[in-house]
Formats: sequence, structure tokens, C-alpha cells
Amino acid sequence: MADPKGFLTTGREVAKTRPVDERLKDWDEVYVPGSLLPIISKQAGRCMDCGIPFCHNGCPLGNLIPEWNDFAYREDWQNASERLHATNNFPEFTGRLCPAPCESACVLAINQPAVTIKNVEVTIIDKAWETGDVTPQPPERLSGKTVAVIGSGPAGLAAAQQLTRAGHTVAVYERADRIGGLLRYGIPEFKMEKRHINRRIEQMRAEGTKFRTGVEIGRDIDAAKLRKRYDAVVIAAGATVSRDLPVPGRELSGIHQAMEYLPLSNKVQEGDFVTPPITAEGKHVVVIGGGDTGADCVGTAHRQGAASVTQLEIMPRPSDERPGHQPWPTFPMTYKVTSAHEEGGERVYAVSTTHFEGDEDGNVQFLHLVEVEFKDGKFEQKPGTERKIPAQLVTLAMGFTGTDQENGLVQQFGLDLDERGNIARDADFATNVPGVYVAGDAGRGQSLIVWAIAEGRSAARGVDRHLTGDSALPSPIRPTDRALTV
Repeated sequence: MADPKGFLTTGREVAKTRPVDERLKDWDEVYVPGSLLPIISKQAGRCMDCGIPFCHNGCPLGNLIPEWNDFAYREDWQNASERLHATNNFPEFTGRLCPAPCESACVLAINQPAVTIKNVEVTIIDKAWETGDVTPQPPERLSGKTVAVIGSGPAGLAAAQQLTRAGHTVAVYERADRIGGLLRYGIPEFKMEKRHINRRIEQMRAEGTKFRTGVEIGRDIDAAKLRKRYDAVVIAAGATVSRDLPVPGRELSGIHQAMEYLPLSNKVQEGDFVTPPITAEGKHVVVIGGGDTGADCVGTAHRQGAASVTQLEIMPRPSDERPGHQPWPTFPMTYKVTSAHEEGGERVYAVSTTHFEGDEDGNVQFLHLVEVEFKDGKFEQKPGTERKIPAQLVTLAMGFTGTDQENGLVQQFGLDLDERGNIARDADFATNVPGVYVAGDAGRGQSLIVWAIAEGRSAARGVDRHLTGDSALPSPIRPTDRALTV
């Protein structure tokens, strides 16, 4: 145990963010660089090294949290990094992007603020990169087997790295022009600077993983032909079909899916555009959807100079404290104020869009909404609560419904789907097609980054067993495992 009295003598302290007026002028990460290191050892010392560490159950990766907390408390960064990487290929991604269900399951959180697990994690990995402790781990020998991974999001990258290190020759196919999937083009720079992805890609290249960008399996290469070229295939194409809003006026110009809007600002940061083709500059912006993607749209609109930003959510406002029907150690639905929300804008709950109104040129100008309440399993409108708000740019951030079936990948492979429209798989993450496996959102449905990495690691074990008859690779989850919720 790091500090036997740490949880009694040290209060919770989190990473400091830069002033709003400063960070709105750039796209750098919102946190003050280096602000965690002076405080993180004491924060790690708040870990109680519980007899039953429920943080393990909160995280699907099975992260060895009390162990690396102990090393961080002692400032033994090399061993902390080793323990961190034992279960997680990309802790710099999860330490920045994960909503930290491990902290909700922290035993200390029963009656005190949880240990700052996420901040400890990101400090350890940033220190490891700084000191050169993160190095390529090429295999000692090659198996002679080849694997294609379709998709370069966290699930695909995790599967590829595990299989490369097991000795297989792995090629990752990505339909976008750069590697990273939603990490690259769905996550704004202010949440995670893309240099973190770039250096992991270089590590993977040094280990032997090959990358093929600008290639969409199903359109550019027939999926059945790809299967014949490789000994195994891992489908990690994500759940990229966005939920739409079929109301009158949806066809007006200025209404876009979040994943039409967000990637363009990232492409500006990559140097592809001087200004994005879709911009919030000078416009009244409405974001429909109250989740993380909606918050990303809010922060992006602020930085582009929106005249106003309003975020709509059909559900009622969550409570500030853990609801009684969502007891510890489950992940509670509480009111969250992200860095984007700190920067301004209005959040409106329990409302539904009825229609859009445009000008004579077909551009959206107003959004009409009505208050709703949830009764008998459905939303009912409240009479007399209709109103309209200015809306010159609308982004739809209402989640995703499944993997893309229009590109032909599912049909060309001949894959079975489950009742939710995801690609069906067995206990080894294998599909109905021999040698074809599925990992991440394509098989699980829309989920968190930690689940994606856990899926990639688990699917890699299934592939390795298929290719060699056995596997020493870890498998942290089963396809049927679900988050610790009620």
C-alpha cells in the first residue's frame, strides 16, 4: 500500500485547465502542461490498495490500478509504465479520452471523492514517453502467417499490435487518408493532440505492422478477395452509421451529422485546409445530442467563433449526485461539465426537435422544439411549450446505429448479423466465416475506448489460436461482457 493514510490526509486534486479565453484561441489540449506531475504522487497515494479492487471490474481492460498507483506514489515511473502497459496498449489515449468507469467503481468513492485514476494513468505514460521507456517490441521470430485488420481505430490498432508482437505479419487497412479512425478524425485536437497517435504509429511500424491508408474494403478491394490473400482477417470497422433526425426541413443546407462536421476541423490542424468547408464562424449553432460527441461539437464551434452555441438533449437533466437507483460500483449517469461546456453556450434538456425552418435559398435559419416528458416508455410532448431558436448550423450528435453496410463489406464476406445489426461472433470473436474475426464497435455496437481496446486484445487472442493452435496473448473480456451499469 502506497500511503496508509493517504485517503484520509490528501484531498482529491485533478489536472488544471488553461483559462478559457486563452484556450479558445488555439486547438491545443485544454490542460496546463506539466501541472499534474507536482501533485500526482500524493494523488496516487490516496489509493487504498483494497482487498477487492473494484476498479478492476469497472475497467474492461483489467488495469492493474493499485499496482501502478503504488509505483507512481514512489515515483518509480519505469515500473509504473510496465504495469500500465501490461493490460493497455495505448494508455495515453484512454488517460485522455475515457470517462473513467474505474473511478466510479473505486472503493473510496463509496463515501469520498474517488482516486484520480485517469490523471495518474496519463502522467505515467507521458513520463514514460519523455524518459524513453516506450520502445518498439518486435517479435523474436515470425510465424509465417498473415493477418489483415480492417479499421485503424483503437480496436483495430490494439489487435494489430498484439498480433504483430505474436509474430504474425499484419497489415492495417484504413479508408481515411490517415491512421487513427475516430481517434484521428472524431476527437478534436483540444481533447487529444494527434502527436500522441503519430508516435504510437511509429512504434507499431518499427515493430513490423504495415499500414494501408485510403483503401476501403468492400469498395476499393473486394472483401472476399482480401480473405483469400490473408490467413486471417480482423474486422474493426467501427459503428459508423450515424442516427438521423427525420423531421420536416432536414434537407435544408446547414444541417450536418457530427461526423461530417468534426473531421474537417481536424483536417485544418493537419494542414489540409486553411479554413474548414463547414464552419461555425459567426453562426448560431445548435448541437442535437447531449453526449461526448455533442460536447466535441460545442468546443469546436466555440473555437471557430460561433455567435452562439445551444446543445439540446431529449432526456431530462441528470442529477449532480449519484442517483439512488445507480448504486456504487456502477457507472452513474450524472450531470457532467466538460471543458467544452466550461467555455460557454447553453444546454437545454427534455426537449425534442419538431422541424427546421429555412430561408428562401434553402439554408436553415431556425429550429423548432417542444418540451417533452418520458411516460409509459415513450416521450410525450407538452402542449403549449413549442418555441423556435436561431439555428444557422445544426450538428446531429445522437449516436451511431451500427457498422457500414453500404460499402459491401458485410455482404461480400457473407457475414451474419445479430439482432441489433452488429456483426455476430462467437466466444473467440470469430464470425460465421472461417478465419474472419470482429472486434470493437462493429461487433459490440457503440461503446467506450476502453472496451474497444479490450475487444482488440481479446480478438487478437482468438486469431492467434486460430493460426497457431494455442495463444499466450491475454483476453480481458468475452464478447458477451457488458459495462458495470444498471
